[in-house]
Amino acid sequence: MKLLKKIGWVALLLLLAIQFIPTTKNEGELSILDVFVNDTKPSKAVHDILSKACYDCHSNTTSYPWYHSIAPINFWMDHHVEEGKEHLNLSEWSSYSIKRKEHKMEEFWEEVGEKHMPIDSYTWTHSEAKLTEEEITLVVNWAKGVQEKYAAEMRK
Repeated sequence: MKLLKKIGWVALLLLLAIQFIPTTKNEGELSILDVFVNDTKPSKAVHDILSKACYDCHSNTTSYPWYHSIAPINFWMDHHVEEGKEHLNLSEWSSYSIKRKEHKMEEFWEEVGEKHMPIDSYTWTHSEAKLTEEEITLVVNWAKGVQEKYAAEMRK
């Protein structure tokens, strides 16, 4: 029993200690997304969906909940944001080539259409990001149209 008590105290001390490990927040200006929005021209409905379900993990602008201040939750969340930006960073849209934009839009509508995005662990804490069938259809149709626009530009 004494061993379990010691393990418990050590675990508690470690949990308290990691609270002081700083993390870097992904807090940029929303205006950085203007290039993406101006280039892809989502409708207001699609833009609202992107805002609630995509931008936190796929841009340089994350809106953090209060519990982001608690370790190890903040490490887990930061990892998800970094991984999301690694696959698609809408804040860097202007640096993407036409071919890459076309490919990213194809991946975008496939992931949303197959309900892989937004990921479950995000929607558990952001219920507003869980997409309805109607929202999925709106986003998929918009992304397919944008992909076709880039494909047409590549054929020129």
